[in-house]
Amino acid sequence: MHFPSPFRRFLAAFCAPFALASCADPDPLYVDQAWVGLSAQPNNPSSGYFVIHGGPEAVTLRSVTADGAQRIEMHESMMGEGGMMRMQPLDSVAVPAKGKVAFAPGGKHLMIWAINPAIVKDGKLPMTLFFSNGDRLIVDAAIRKPGDAAPSTDER
Repeated sequence: MHFPSPFRRFLAAFCAPFALASCADPDPLYVDQAWVGLSAQPNNPSSGYFVIHGGPEAVTLRSVTADGAQRIEMHESMMGEGGMMRMQPLDSVAVPAKGKVAFAPGGKHLMIWAINPAIVKDGKLPMTLFFSNGDRLIVDAAIRKPGDAAPSTDER
């Protein structure tokens, strides 16, 4: 069957978005809901939190850095012997494909030493997360001062 040229152009224009949608890339690896709880004691480390959303393949979070902080370490709080909470440093964190990993109070978190006062005044700490697949994601973590409530899920 032969269609006139204007009809073929219309058909191609009409079908193109559907063809592109079927070829779309899977959801990428990304990070959101990032925030930092400043320590009430200036010489003690602050805490950092965020959620990693896994992309099409499993990866490993290798490290987190910030130019505005002296040092950042990954840690996990867990119940120890005798019902006492304890912290353990983490060298890396597995992120499953299409899964989520939360760094949240009472679990995985960052310990952040000596945040630059100019960064605190600005209200956000830019952090870079390094992954095993070579991705480097930059996220701005909102800074919460001592006594501020943790942000709600809607706020993050």
